[in-house]
Amino acid sequence: MLAPTRIRIVVRGAVQGVGFRPFVYRLATELGLTGWVSNSTQGVIIEADGQESLLQEFLLRVNRDHPPHASIHGLEYCFLDNAGFNSFEIRHSLTKGAKRTLVLPDIATCPDCLREILDPSNRRYLYPFSNCTNCGPRFTIVESLPYDRANTTMRHFTMCARCQAEYENPLDRRFHAQPNACPDCGPHLALWNAQGESIAGHRESVSPTIDALKDGRIVAVKGLGGFHLLVDAANEEAVVRLRRLKHREEKPLALMAPSMEYVRDMCVVSALEERALLAPEAPIVILTRSARPGVAPSVAPNNPYLGVMLPYTPLHHILLREMHSPIVATSGNRSDEPIAIDAHDALRQLNGIADLFLVHDRPIKRHADDSIVRIILGREQVLRRARGYAPAPIHVPHQIPVTLAVGGHLKNTVALAIDDNICVSQHIGDLETKEAFDAFRGVIDDFQHLYETSPQFIVTDLHPEYASTGYADRLAETRAVPVERIQHHWAHLVSCMTENRIDGPALGAVWDGTGYGLDGTIWGGEFLLAGARGFERVAHFRTFTLPGGEAAIKKVKTAAAGLLYEVFGAQSFSEAESPLVRQMLEKEIRCPRTSSVGRLFDAVASLIGIRDEVSFEGQAAMELEFRAAKGVEESYDYRIQDGAPLIVDWEPMIREILDDRPRVESAVISAKFHNTLAAIVVDIARRVNEARVVLTGGCFQNRYLTERIVRDLNAAGFSVYWHQRVPPNDGGLALGQVMAARGSVGAVYKHRNAMRCL
Repeated sequence: MLAPTRIRIVVRGAVQGVGFRPFVYRLATELGLTGWVSNSTQGVIIEADGQESLLQEFLLRVNRDHPPHASIHGLEYCFLDNAGFNSFEIRHSLTKGAKRTLVLPDIATCPDCLREILDPSNRRYLYPFSNCTNCGPRFTIVESLPYDRANTTMRHFTMCARCQAEYENPLDRRFHAQPNACPDCGPHLALWNAQGESIAGHRESVSPTIDALKDGRIVAVKGLGGFHLLVDAANEEAVVRLRRLKHREEKPLALMAPSMEYVRDMCVVSALEERALLAPEAPIVILTRSARPGVAPSVAPNNPYLGVMLPYTPLHHILLREMHSPIVATSGNRSDEPIAIDAHDALRQLNGIADLFLVHDRPIKRHADDSIVRIILGREQVLRRARGYAPAPIHVPHQIPVTLAVGGHLKNTVALAIDDNICVSQHIGDLETKEAFDAFRGVIDDFQHLYETSPQFIVTDLHPEYASTGYADRLAETRAVPVERIQHHWAHLVSCMTENRIDGPALGAVWDGTGYGLDGTIWGGEFLLAGARGFERVAHFRTFTLPGGEAAIKKVKTAAAGLLYEVFGAQSFSEAESPLVRQMLEKEIRCPRTSSVGRLFDAVASLIGIRDEVSFEGQAAMELEFRAAKGVEESYDYRIQDGAPLIVDWEPMIREILDDRPRVESAVISAKFHNTLAAIVVDIARRVNEARVVLTGGCFQNRYLTERIVRDLNAAGFSVYWHQRVPPNDGGLALGQVMAARGSVGAVYKHRNAMRCL
């Protein structure tokens, strides 16, 4: 029998004073679970021990069968180690914690509001800004705390007598609903042409918008946290045009489907995936395509998955109801720029892309992209944490001085720690452009204003050339506060340990594309042993030369050239090899060394003919994963070189891959490559002899890799932890930076048998 585990659930919304705790008690008792339930300043907190299958059933039933007067605004859960509870009990309310840190995320339209906007007899019929206390905008409209209408962007709209009566009636579900509005007193729509001239107003804007989409045109729509660019998902020509104009060549585009029925027609959907789609957070969920998904091939080329979400605002429901088919709904921005939130800025920023602009006059205070999740091993994994999730705090078990962490350079988020909560910002993105960097600075300023605080400590990455690091140094000097640098992969490991609520010792497999190493090389294939006061680099992948440095991220063929040169020297060069690459390798010019597993993925993808160049980060690795054949158990050879640290030598594997290349299908090679990586993790875990293994870093967005490693480690008797509520990629760095600098794991690391302080 499987060992029991524990689930922790935080339920936000109208869940107090409605019989929610007795309901949870009865359900847990029925399922034979032990643990507790309590009210808190965050909502209702539940912890329960039991078999994982029963805990999954418990989770689904808490979400589905709750008391009729309760309304769940958000439900976050994670699986933890068994706590050994003896019974299930209702505990006294938890009052500890500063309420000022609890700014609610935006919430998808509730069933009651949806029924009203679809009811021709209701005064809010087809009104695109309906909401109540159970749904609607929060984070994207609040300007300051407390969360009162006067402190939101809705202060521009004076409620009519009927809305005011609802707002003041304790028995009405709109009692103190700060964004409350109706067609008589609230925001209105307008449809603009590409020159910003109004061509239709409010309710009359919807019909020409639908006509434009059905005609294959691109419409920029102002939503909850910014603009979307919409096109008909079935129109290949329109999708190709959108890609060309947005300079987004092959990266998958998100879909919005009218209903669950449409989603089931396009994709295979499990119970947990359906729960995620219908959740108040309403994220994009990564789903497996069905045989005939009915969408244009260019929506997600060479990809067995689709990213799908359901309508989450009244405006989206109204548009999709009229459209009767899925649409592409991608962020309203140009490549490497933040999403547009102001109508006039969107007109400028999206000039030449959008044919029409469907706008409204409710100001958006701050951007919030759509969140992205997937279900992996029966658990929800957040890949991009933004709308619906941010800035819900991550609770930690001890007090932390006010600390600002500025994250990394790619997939940036920032974090602000106050008391025993860490608020991680919405996804900001790659800090590659002035516009993105301005958005990064704006989020930092916004957080400090919103929470009315100033950091006592500032934490950043070790990399001296990150834009975030430079800004942290300047800010620390201006504020006269200390700045601390945390090694990239240590931050990844601490992030995953924090959300799984474990301290050291634990062995971390920390795999990604790039991270500044303590020895001057590019790390990315690391095994870090976390102790009570720091970490030791106990093993890593053998390094190889990366000609061109960061340029190899786009031209993955050069990563393959560096790998082959490491094995065969000058004999690796063919007549087709670039003379420039050859010269760089021979003269060691612009050739940093790397242990990166991400770059190893790129090199293998190139070697077996999947692709030599990519149009977005991680594309080659993704396609190598997608190519992997199911049911293959074989793996390749490798060596572990003794020493401190241990060195994982991939050369035997590369030689065998080259031998397989002429006669073995690439799908089988890919599966054997993934299996080899899993075998390496088990081997290192046995040699280090640490029972708990943590998987973190961008490589663990790879579903095949993660599932194989977890399976093999469990079979070998290890306890395995991976990310659930915080992204495994660099979107989770800021959390790890805070906890590595200020948390119980400390900021001390061990390297080459010497203890040093960051």
